[in-house]
Amino acid sequence: MERPLRLISSNPVDELARTIEALLVVAGAPLSVDTLAEATADDADRVEAALELLSERFREGRSGIVLEHVAGGYAFRASREAADACSRLFERPVERGLSQAAMETLAIIAYLGPCTRPEMTRIRGVNVDGVVSGLVERGLVVESGRENEFGAIRYKTTPLFERVFGLESLAALPRLDDLGADVTEIRTRLETVAEKRPA
Repeated sequence: MERPLRLISSNPVDELARTIEALLVVAGAPLSVDTLAEATADDADRVEAALELLSERFREGRSGIVLEHVAGGYAFRASREAADACSRLFERPVERGLSQAAMETLAIIAYLGPCTRPEMTRIRGVNVDGVVSGLVERGLVVESGRENEFGAIRYKTTPLFERVFGLESLAALPRLDDLGADVTEIRTRLETVAEKRPA
């Protein structure tokens, strides 16, 4: 016996959710509620309701893709179960292992940024020019103005950094005080450089 076709829901929020789903699929970066509301010409509250619906539909353990709130917006990512297969299909330069020097420099920029190469060099005790260039090339950090008209370039992390590390925003970084005694020296160096910087 032939099974009846399942009808697509005519629920307006469900229809909005399908449109938002399409927008998130074609977007190259996380989309905020405001951006989604503007693109759908709909109300932000209804967009949030539609995102809740999508979050349930595309959650870990239920779907191969997962909706996550990251980098100040919403985006799809591969589920944990599918991550290995995806990484075999696409070798993404950003996700290849970062060196210890790159991780230390990235941490300095994330916690202290925007900051300059000389500041990073003072904190790490070694020249960071090559490391910073590599982080810029990977799209994890970006130039963010200068100290003054002719001063050193400042660097800050990008939304891609937040996305790669699964952070909703930089505010989601663990507090240095919560990381234990191993970071006492780096915390002291960060605070020293921060105190010497002009306001």
